[in-house]
Amino acid sequence: MNSFGRLFRVSIYGESHGNSVGVLIDGCPAGLFLAEKDFETDLRRRRSGAKGTTPRIEFDIPHFMSGIFNNTTTGAPINIQFENINTRSVDYLELRDLPRPGHADFVATHKFGGFEDYRGSGHFSGRLTLGLVTAGVIAKRLLGEIHISAKLVEVGGMTDVESAVDRAIEENESIGGIVECRVSKVPVGLGEPFFDSVESLISHIIFSIPAIKAIEFGSGFQAARMKGSEHNDNIINMDGTTETNNAGGINGGLSNGNDIVFRVAVKPASSTSQPQNTLNIKTEEIEELVVEGRHDKCIALRVPPVVEGAVAIVLADLMMMEGKIKRIYLQEDE
Repeated sequence: MNSFGRLFRVSIYGESHGNSVGVLIDGCPAGLFLAEKDFETDLRRRRSGAKGTTPRIEFDIPHFMSGIFNNTTTGAPINIQFENINTRSVDYLELRDLPRPGHADFVATHKFGGFEDYRGSGHFSGRLTLGLVTAGVIAKRLLGEIHISAKLVEVGGMTDVESAVDRAIEENESIGGIVECRVSKVPVGLGEPFFDSVESLISHIIFSIPAIKAIEFGSGFQAARMKGSEHNDNIINMDGTTETNNAGGINGGLSNGNDIVFRVAVKPASSTSQPQNTLNIKTEEIEELVVEGRHDKCIALRVPPVVEGAVAIVLADLMMMEGKIKRIYLQEDE
């Protein structure tokens, strides 16, 4: 459904062109200092406005609705809400009858009988990733010295991101990309095999991010082309440090003390300006569709902070399951 986690539990709500979107976070301990400014860095990284992103600009100011009092968590469920102000729903009227190829339009109409909020893709919109980033900010604060960093390493098949975006703009086309994430200072033994292994949980939440089509850990698919003696990571000390990291920091579904490393593939946005053919679900005839409106040329540009937030949620939950996150009281940074 719309919730994830056991002890650190996150639920997202809202629609892209509804009054608001937001996140409900249950399980955060009391005494954690949180101010609006703590969210700004990651929210700004996710925000649109840069070249290649949608011209729809939202301020994304977090409104603390519950669970935070005097800038400190109370131990009650935390509800943080964001207003939708810059909407233009008229752009989506035509898509009621002409579902975009590659998009959720067609399947959503079938699943919900046409009652879904189609404006701006509704609950299927990338705008809902605000909740993951926001919950991730809180989760990162709980993780202490564990450090999570995601970056865009390839766009449109090129490592030169700017050139690839310029080409997409020139061709009036959307493109995808690859995001790599690295998590350092992870304790040994996090994870619950089989179904709650570290890879299982990370993969589960990563695929909740719209446009994600693949994930690989460590050497990933290249492992299938290696010999065992090539792929094995030799252990060199009692901390579990290894000479190589083909396993991506995970053995048997458990963290092994090395950096957790994985990469995700982000598909091109379905809302491309190029003419496409699709089925008119009223007339059942094939028609040409040219998508109008404000859309990202490269949604992958905004994915790194979402990946970081998603991973932080998983690790915070696993750390709580291990009893590694205690009742804490943090003061505002000087």
